[in-house]
Amino acid sequence: MKGELIYITGGARSGKSSFAEGLLLERGHRVLYIATATAFDKEMEYRINRHKKTRPSFWYTLEAYREIGQSLDERRERFHGILLDCVTVMITNILVDEGCSGDELFGREMERIEEVIMSEVSSAITGMSTWGGVNVVISNELGMGLVPDSPLGRAFRDIAGRINQYLAGEADRGYLMVSGIPVRIK
Repeated sequence: MKGELIYITGGARSGKSSFAEGLLLERGHRVLYIATATAFDKEMEYRINRHKKTRPSFWYTLEAYREIGQSLDERRERFHGILLDCVTVMITNILVDEGCSGDELFGREMERIEEVIMSEVSSAITGMSTWGGVNVVISNELGMGLVPDSPLGRAFRDIAGRINQYLAGEADRGYLMVSGIPVRIK
């Protein structure tokens, strides 16, 4: 049984996570929260802890940004919903893992990295869909701002934009968050 996939995008602090959490609270208590952030400094540690405090304590958490599909295959629990928060953080972490510093990220190297990221994201989506229930994926909208001034910034924006297009295409429903207001786009 294939679950419903809901895609939520929007700018930073637009209310994506709060909206997603609200959607899943309506479905039941057994929710798996897939957290992709890593605490690489004190500020990120603070942000992660603040995020943890906003979600229900009875939800289950999987901290991962790679091999999510495999991790889901290995789990025996069943959930009413799964929330993957957030794909753009996942992309950032994989770029760091792959040793991307910026200037070399174009042409074939960018294509290779994008294939690695797409493989991770599509595996996660496939893994989520096999569970049934409601599956929510959050990703930042990056294409409405200025063109980044660094090669790494432009590569990140390009990769994230194509990943977001993939997610939107796979989704049964999609929302754009604007100042805390969900606007249905699909």
